[in-house]
Amino acid sequence: MTLGTGMLGLPAAVKDGGWGALALIIGAYFMSCYSGVVLQKAMYKGKGNRLSSYKELGDEAFGTFGGWVSFFCLSWMLIGTPILYLVLAAANMNQLCAGTAGEIGVFKWTIIWSVIVGIPYIFVKSMKEIALSSALGALTMIVTILITIVLAGIDAPNKLENVHHDNVIWEGFPTALSTISYAAGSNLIYINVEASMKTPKHWPRVVFGTLTTCQIIYLALCISCYYIYGADILSPVYNSTPSGIARMIAIIMVTLHVVTACPLLLVSFALDCENLMNITVERYGGSKKKELLVRACFRTGIMIFVAVVGILIPFFDVLMSLLGALSNSALVFILPVAFYWKLDGFRNKKIYELAFGALTLLYGLVALVFGTWSAVEALVDTFANGYKYQI
Repeated sequence: MTLGTGMLGLPAAVKDGGWGALALIIGAYFMSCYSGVVLQKAMYKGKGNRLSSYKELGDEAFGTFGGWVSFFCLSWMLIGTPILYLVLAAANMNQLCAGTAGEIGVFKWTIIWSVIVGIPYIFVKSMKEIALSSALGALTMIVTILITIVLAGIDAPNKLENVHHDNVIWEGFPTALSTISYAAGSNLIYINVEASMKTPKHWPRVVFGTLTTCQIIYLALCISCYYIYGADILSPVYNSTPSGIARMIAIIMVTLHVVTACPLLLVSFALDCENLMNITVERYGGSKKKELLVRACFRTGIMIFVAVVGILIPFFDVLMSLLGALSNSALVFILPVAFYWKLDGFRNKKIYELAFGALTLLYGLVALVFGTWSAVEALVDTFANGYKYQI
């Protein structure tokens, strides 16, 4: 999940902010590591047992209002990211099938992928059942990144003579921040993943190991692709590379990632909702069939909603910026620190930890406010410029 489609927009984020945006990416790495660790600490600071969701953490730390704000941010990401994935998968398949009978349009491909993703999502009950799916998704993204870097290197002699770079584009920082926020971490599923671990005390090393690996890959991709393509770089980044079999394989790998990652996010969202609504076997008198029927109906409704929004807003780059700014900035940089400080207090912390926590909060707030403003403006401009969806 951490090594996901967020990396496809990172080189474009560097284009938006210039080389200076690399500092934002590096800063986001350290802050997301810190927030991932303190999120677990906050889970075990409740008055009762382990707090098992963002909503429970919000309720415990800031009361009912805090709980629902947390739940909204989490839900926006857990639902919004699959929408983004379906948009990408549909566009990819239509691109791969160009000139053939398979070029049936993004609209129809969105419906097809919704059905493909919906089948495992509706019937899978826990995160453990899709652990292999998550590992396969990470592998496909690694292959995509390697192909993209190699293709960019091959294309370098054709691009470097006329390439344009900017050192810093201050006005582009908000948009860059929002995209970086989207790619900075996967806090939205951390709580459920930590719950599925055999040894939860190893969580900090899992966070640092995972995010460090991703950071190395992200920087390699951003530096190489922005150096070669500069201001002409596209999002998703593989569309900047020369067309051919290699790029086609990269597109196929990303599409496979979508298939494997979507159920992971949707199941995490469903588990939180089903817990709130008490959809359990016990509630229905021990009848597994009734529980399965209710659960299937609920998840089918969610899948239909995801498909409809993906059809109506088929813009990958704008959706990524909007999701990163509006929710992931809060989930990664703001809420974990706020929960930890509220539940564990201030007096027992060193001044440097408080300073770094404050910097993390500031980073998240800037991405949230200015990034959301820029993303909404971009979305409005897209429709205002006469965009018409082709069925």
